[in-house]
Amino acid sequence: MNEDFSAPAAAGAARQLSRRRFLGAAGALGLAVMGAAAPGAKAGSVPGSASGGSAVHVTTPPAHGVLAANYNQDLDLIDFAQLQAASASWLRGFSVMKDAAKSSAAAQSGVKKLLDAAGRGYGTVLTLKFQYQDQPLPAPGSKAMGTPLAQLQKVLAVVLDKVDIVVIGNEPFYETTKADRLSPRINAFYEALARHAIEQRGQGRTQLYMGALTGIDEARNQTPQTDRWVRFAARTAQLAGVDIHPHVASMANARKYVDYVLSRLRPDQRFLATEFSLVKLWKQHMKDPVDPGFATRCGMPSGTQVWQVLKDATRHRFGQEEWNDFLATASWLQAHRDFLTQQMAAFRATGRLAVAGYGISQDKGGASDFTADKTPWVLNSLFCPRTVRDGENGLPGENPVWLPEFRAAQHS
Repeated sequence: MNEDFSAPAAAGAARQLSRRRFLGAAGALGLAVMGAAAPGAKAGSVPGSASGGSAVHVTTPPAHGVLAANYNQDLDLIDFAQLQAASASWLRGFSVMKDAAKSSAAAQSGVKKLLDAAGRGYGTVLTLKFQYQDQPLPAPGSKAMGTPLAQLQKVLAVVLDKVDIVVIGNEPFYETTKADRLSPRINAFYEALARHAIEQRGQGRTQLYMGALTGIDEARNQTPQTDRWVRFAARTAQLAGVDIHPHVASMANARKYVDYVLSRLRPDQRFLATEFSLVKLWKQHMKDPVDPGFATRCGMPSGTQVWQVLKDATRHRFGQEEWNDFLATASWLQAHRDFLTQQMAAFRATGRLAVAGYGISQDKGGASDFTADKTPWVLNSLFCPRTVRDGENGLPGENPVWLPEFRAAQHS
């Protein structure tokens, strides 16, 4: 199969580079570096899917300044071999509540995997995602409100007292219509869900948090609704705090999230940061030309842009050394190679972080249909099954920047 690199507009007429030529020109990297498909891999299987790992039991630190592996919607891909390789003792993911209407929560593969992890001693965070981007939020007390309440009840019946933390709402200010997110309706809806969860929880051990604020580093996203969101958590004794998702262009912007919530929460409450990254900074560099030396070694046209390399990697996975070379020559990424260490230090310095979560693996959505304008989530993860061939140990290819940082941050 061939992959075409369209030359940047500044280079004049469009040029193309076939993947076959790329491989042939790679010199010392060559086909030996690119490797072969993992022995025994099944056709159509998810790239980089390793074994489930041994039935090891882990000792979990308390939810105070913890760094967790974040699976997002892919809880069914929880892999204990990968968690052990990353030295992770906590994990987080979310469950889509509309799925609760289709089958028993206990039968959902992702929930089963999460509960398996909890049974092995892992710390667990389950976020409950309610999707209302295409329809108005039901009003509390209405007949329509019965649907999300029933979905919530079904999941809570399975996970309460088994998982450590349940988060009410994933990214509510993205997962509702624009009209609702700028209206008190969003607060009324989620406050009703929170009260129901509190009632179901009783005196159980599972902690409850309100779901994540997003885009709060921009003043336009600091609204009366976000203010009420945090203040509701603060005045509700049974809530442990709120979640934030600082996907940002700088650590200074992440600090705006932290300051916003801590200035409103009670002193005894904490915050979660179940997703965080510098992905907005990476996106600013998608149209940069790759390092000339890297381009030469790989037989790429002069001026090949970053996004074009990532597009090729998502279609024809790189060997580990080739991927390492690409990242090592990305000066804009290398300038922030200690981001995980520094950001976790900043979170922990507040004394108020419960759990932060960093992406453990690339997902299909983040790797598909790659363009110059796509958000480069593929640069964030510890493991890179969508852009790097599997290792000889059966684990997916790695991000050589973040995986060592993640391991080290477990013990900081």
